Amino acid sequence: MSLITVLPDVFEQFSAARQKGFLTVMDLKEQGIPLVGTYCTFMPQEIAMAAGAVVVSLCSTNDETIEEAEKDLPRNLCPLIKSSYGFGKTDKCPYFYFSDLVVGETTCDGKKKMYEYMAEFKAVHVMQLPNSAADAASRALWKAEILRLQQVIEQRFGQPISEAALRAAIALKNRERQALANFYRVGQLNPPALSGADILKVVYGATFRFDKEALISELNTMAEQVRADWQAGERLDARPRILITGCPIGGAAEKVVRAIEENGGWVVGYENCTGAKATERCVDESGDVYDALTDKYLAIGCSCISPNDERLKLLSQMVEEYQADGVIDVILQACHTYAVESLAIKRHIRQQHNIPYMAIETDYSTSDIGQLSTRVAAFIEML
Repeated sequence: MSLITVLPDVFEQFSAARQKGFLTVMDLKEQGIPLVGTYCTFMPQEIAMAAGAVVVSLCSTNDETIEEAEKDLPRNLCPLIKSSYGFGKTDKCPYFYFSDLVVGETTCDGKKKMYEYMAEFKAVHVMQLPNSAADAASRALWKAEILRLQQVIEQRFGQPISEAALRAAIALKNRERQALANFYRVGQLNPPALSGADILKVVYGATFRFDKEALISELNTMAEQVRADWQAGERLDARPRILITGCPIGGAAEKVVRAIEENGGWVVGYENCTGAKATERCVDESGDVYDALTDKYLAIGCSCISPNDERLKLLSQMVEEYQADGVIDVILQACHTYAVESLAIKRHIRQQHNIPYMAIETDYSTSDIGQLSTRVAAFIEML
């Protein structure tokens, strides 16, 4: 049976994974398995996994609860922060409701202040992220924060974390990263094998699949099938190839991907947190486990890190590997670090790669869809 008849159903299953996962977390709670909620790729999931906990991504990409959040938070705040807080406050996110602990991080000032309010109705632990990744003091701080997180999790769940358990968790998480990368790198095929929307359904939906062995198997099987069918001639039409960078994409922010693909382009890769930023680098499985975790997570090219050399390196790598014709930088409103960094990204893309760049500022509402479509259409027409 061909790719075209089989895979759309699989993509829809991943697209619906967030809703279906609600029932899974209820089952996990009934089994007495601890749940640790997180919002950010900086959170070292291996620590919680080594304690026998399941890590779940919390709801934060929809405007459903923003109105309620704005009763406590400023209106001119990043929609991701307001959505995160609103879903927690209203108990409309079952993942948040069932989490025994929420692990936050100081990736921006808005988030770290929001966590203070969230701690009034949920157990919250905040990891103090250094501003730099380049010096010994910053590295020492992050290693100490990883050790502090381990102590908090051990105390909360009454489960000492052995080195053997931590190494096993690292190995499993690495295999998951490799399987995810194996799948989303089908975007490197030219002409494309899949739309960017279908790639995103799988990558975003994978965060709500908790049986990692099953997930790894599914991802690798899909990647093999896509490549085999592409070799057999099942390909999309040739269009301008767009690489997305910037803030996390998923949920309501998928409107950017739709605008690109409805106006004559294909999204072939995601450099942002939803895609390669969190996945391309694995944890070194030799040597000291805490040094290895420190090195991996400090190498995430987030705009909160200054200077953010890792983002530029990964962007250059992906522009070449995905044969990008243009780069679109997606910036959520009031996300100041990504907004300010857009100048550096524009210079890098234009000077180092000589391809067009465009920055888009948006939120989770539908009010800008028309304007978004017009701007994206003009950008793609220029390509």
